[in-house]
Amino acid sequence: MSAIEAWREYICNACGYVYRECDGDVDGGLAAGTRFEDIPDDWYCPICGVTKSDFVLLQKQKISAVLSSKASIAATFQTQPYSSADATLRSASRSFDVVIVGGGVAAWRTVEALRALSMTLPHALSIAMISQCEAHRYDKPLLSVAIARQLTLPELIKESGEACAARLGVSLFAQTTAISLDTTARRLRTTRGSFRYKHLVIAQGALSVLPKNLPPEFCWRINHLDQYTKFRQSLGAEPRHVLIVGAGLIGSELTNDLALGGHTVTLVDVATRPLARLLENVASSAALLQAWSSLPISFSGQTEVLSVKRTATGALDARLSSGENVCADAIVVAAGLQTSDQLAQSASLAWENGIVVEPSTLETSASNVYALGDCISIDGVTSRFIAPINRQATTIASQIAGVTFVPYVNQPVPVRIKTTSLPMTIT
Repeated sequence: MSAIEAWREYICNACGYVYRECDGDVDGGLAAGTRFEDIPDDWYCPICGVTKSDFVLLQKQKISAVLSSKASIAATFQTQPYSSADATLRSASRSFDVVIVGGGVAAWRTVEALRALSMTLPHALSIAMISQCEAHRYDKPLLSVAIARQLTLPELIKESGEACAARLGVSLFAQTTAISLDTTARRLRTTRGSFRYKHLVIAQGALSVLPKNLPPEFCWRINHLDQYTKFRQSLGAEPRHVLIVGAGLIGSELTNDLALGGHTVTLVDVATRPLARLLENVASSAALLQAWSSLPISFSGQTEVLSVKRTATGALDARLSSGENVCADAIVVAAGLQTSDQLAQSASLAWENGIVVEPSTLETSASNVYALGDCISIDGVTSRFIAPINRQATTIASQIAGVTFVPYVNQPVPVRIKTTSLPMTIT
């Protein structure tokens, strides 16, 4: 292979992770510049754990060609960024073939799946995305390793929401909240007016749970790029003492990364050991604690925070059930995730720990309303992992486009635990 050949990108068919030859996979043992054909066969996806054989060459020009052949979808449907001076936007009722609620991984994967099918349709689908954030594209797993890798906040963004919307021909309504849903009239009401739809896709994600006794104004809850960005900015350039409540996947990965970045971390959990829900083997938790022994990490199990108050110096004084007091510069809550039920309740959608969907179609209890990602519940069980999202998006897109139906198969997924001091992959 010529040394001047352009760097290529390969996408994981299972979860959508993109391997970039120019970046490699440092945590997986692949140095920057490792060509795909030089990757060992036993290397696995850093997100979902599948092997190299499940990756295919990513050809971005395919979607561009589709858009061009459909009489410039972007020019036809793209709206300008909202301005407070645009009074008509609030009152206007806009109609789209597809309205997507959410601006994260699940939302963009659905758009990509729909655009991939566009060549089979007699006309281009008009798509609107309603997002509370800016809908920037980013690799969410990088939030767990960004500090140790010394990644700056701008480096985390792969593509701005505005640029991605233009590329894929999406009318993006950023900084917009969905308020209620009328499934009979097929109308979504938002903070920027109402939207009519033929098909609605809910991809709103999940929020971090706030345990009792923890005042929200004192706590960071990190599950999205915008929250993570503000947290990183609050830390500044100096080493800090961070109290993390919850030693599950997010809490443990963040603990590992902060400590490698020079911060001191106190990690507490109501369970006796870190990652207790994911690691059935007690020895695995013990091995992780051993790997952390040289880092500024203190773990306290069977412990909860009883109260928090701000001191005269601005620090946060947390009183623990163990009898200890921890004086921290910041508190991060990682005690599990929950889905907001406001939109589902407004439309009387079936609910059980999340929006209930039919297992093979991912349709909710309302016709032409689908859901995927963190917000759904299948047989009462939620899935908080990225790996199934690509398949879920394909299933939903096949129904909206009216092509050969691709049923979704709910199955266990491998989970990559990115505690880089002792990385693990489990099912």
